[in-house]
Amino acid sequence: MCYTMYILYIRWNMGNYVLAYDVGTTGIKTCLIEIDKSIKILSAASQGYQLYVLPGGGAEQDPEEWWEAMKATTRRIFENSSVKPEQVEGISFCSQAQGLVLVDRDGVPVHRAFSYMDQRATKEIKDGIRFGLQIEGANVFRLLKSLAITGAAPLSVKDPLWKYLWLKNNEPENFARVYKWLDVKEYLIARMTDEFVLTHDSAFGTMLYDLKNKCISKSMCKMFGIDVKHMPRLIESTECAGTLTEKAAEALGLVKGIKVYGGGMDANLIGVGAGSTGLGDTHIYSGTSGWVGTITDKPTVDVTSMIAAVVAAQPGRYNYFAELETSGKCFEWVKDHIALDECGIYIQKKHITDDIESKYLSLFSYMTSIVDDIPAGSGGVIFTPWLHGNRCPFEDPNARGMFFNISLETGKTELIRAVLEGICYHKRWMLEASAKKVKPSDVIRFVGGGALSDFTCQVLADITGHVIETVDNPQNIGAVGAAACVGVGLGIIPSFDEIKKFIPAKKTFNPNFELKEKVYDKGFEVFKSLYKQNKKNFAILNANK
Repeated sequence: MCYTMYILYIRWNMGNYVLAYDVGTTGIKTCLIEIDKSIKILSAASQGYQLYVLPGGGAEQDPEEWWEAMKATTRRIFENSSVKPEQVEGISFCSQAQGLVLVDRDGVPVHRAFSYMDQRATKEIKDGIRFGLQIEGANVFRLLKSLAITGAAPLSVKDPLWKYLWLKNNEPENFARVYKWLDVKEYLIARMTDEFVLTHDSAFGTMLYDLKNKCISKSMCKMFGIDVKHMPRLIESTECAGTLTEKAAEALGLVKGIKVYGGGMDANLIGVGAGSTGLGDTHIYSGTSGWVGTITDKPTVDVTSMIAAVVAAQPGRYNYFAELETSGKCFEWVKDHIALDECGIYIQKKHITDDIESKYLSLFSYMTSIVDDIPAGSGGVIFTPWLHGNRCPFEDPNARGMFFNISLETGKTELIRAVLEGICYHKRWMLEASAKKVKPSDVIRFVGGGALSDFTCQVLADITGHVIETVDNPQNIGAVGAAACVGVGLGIIPSFDEIKKFIPAKKTFNPNFELKEKVYDKGFEVFKSLYKQNKKNFAILNANK
């Protein structure tokens, strides 16, 4: 065998190594991934960081905490692996979206990062679009112009352009230092490469993206008072943004010159990692937040239900996307306030670890073991998962969670099961709202931490009436999607349509239609009615917080 053929043989059998960062709201998951005939996670590490919830609706994060978590987890994943840092061929990201990191010329944030959950810009959205002649609470002329150019509209107080204007209006000295508008992963790309970029899906999330011309719209910027010079250059998810600098390589324990790819926002790449890349494929995600996404070939928007087809990672495709902001966050609340006592143990007296990933995994194991004995319907108790307001199918930052219909017989276990069912009820609500314009697939890929529990998967199947499929490592699926982008960028994976071949289904859950009809359909109707009946009460209690 000649030397060249021998090297090719070795490369074919060793696979290709990719480093993928899944940057979530509560922590980062860093994965060393091999792409060969499948996409395989070889090593993973996670580390948490803070979400700073402030009076008046503020929600911020410290970008330095993201970077420190990246440094720690990057070094850890190589400790028990035979793969060396110099073997890594590409780096990419899957990250929380619609954040806002405004940086100066040196890439230093002028203000802590605005989380997608930040909702303090109530004056800015009122002055910017909620005035004059209105349709669905939006100025008719600005709404129609936004829909015509961007295929969406900035109707949520949480949209990043309102955060930009909030800083402009409230902290002019900091705003004067702004050089570029970045999202979460784009800040980290800049930290690694010294390049300022936005992927096309992040650009769409600004609500200033021209769908036809695939650029930031100068007209939209002018209408809302955004300085277009603050926008960086746009790249594809599979495009190399730059290479790892010597300074960043030293900090991360890597080698200079590794290609860093654009990657994508979590709403897109989690679907890619789920293998839902074909036209009409639907996936459901349950992590800190949650959503329903279906791949379509045309921009679609439903302003009444707050659902829009966001620009997908694959060119020419869109992800019809409906979001629930506090999905797994509800489980974290359960962990802290119901499942754990003051001593840090479960009510079954099972000690847990301090590791963030282990806590998450053990929580689902615990829930499965104690909740399985509770009859479907949780004894008539219904939970609403709107712990930080809600976005779809209704927009209301004042909405909150509640337990409805508690009786003397209600215990902690019924409450825990009600939380699980309430999240699934809301996923069904988003599925049905989505179906008004884009039909979800009959078979749905379910991913995220929620998919770790077979019990949860079955409840989701029973409540929605859809066949539910899961895949390997559902809690790390965003990293798999990021790795797939690198694979397409390097030519290892021929195209996005081929990705599903690399990500087979692991388990299938068929719905119990008798249970759905007798128990869950009734509970679902009550669940939907609770917001309408309590909208005014939410406003009375929460409007000025």
